[in-house]
Amino acid sequence: MSTSFPSAEFFLHDEAATARLGALLARALVAHRPAIEAHGFTFTLAGDLGAGKTALVRACLRELGVTGPVKSPTFTLLEPYVVSSLNFYHFDFYRFESPEEFVDSGFRELFGPGNVCAIEWPERAVGRLPTPDLEVTLKIEDEARQVALLARSESGAACLQRVQTGWVGSQAADNAGA
Repeated sequence: MSTSFPSAEFFLHDEAATARLGALLARALVAHRPAIEAHGFTFTLAGDLGAGKTALVRACLRELGVTGPVKSPTFTLLEPYVVSSLNFYHFDFYRFESPEEFVDSGFRELFGPGNVCAIEWPERAVGRLPTPDLEVTLKIEDEARQVALLARSESGAACLQRVQTGWVGSQAADNAGA
């Protein structure tokens, strides 16, 4: 039996919208903390340079309470954080020349119980990464960003549902205040 998982699209018209989406993702992760503690959670971020991958992760980490610098791991490949007793690993595989570099890196051991893994440029490690719980694809559309989210697991579906509900609620609040 094949399970179909949900997807959603959002348009981010400015930096505040990106921050709101990142915050909603963070809240969804916190709400699913028991499942993350038991199984871990992985989300991938695909998109061209400048599409907002790091900005989305930064907004997520800010909502999770990270107050220090949130740097792009383009040169280091990995920036680790501890949030709410969970390990949050922010990867950037842009500099990988082949998927074998993921195998050689030893990063695979960081995926699992108690860990959230956010992966920029997952296509650079295709065939080597575990199936993500949530795929995030960002595209530049004129002056906005189109963001597509696709759940790939029950945990991903639960998080996506929470993000969607929060997004609709925040849009209603914005419209009420206008």
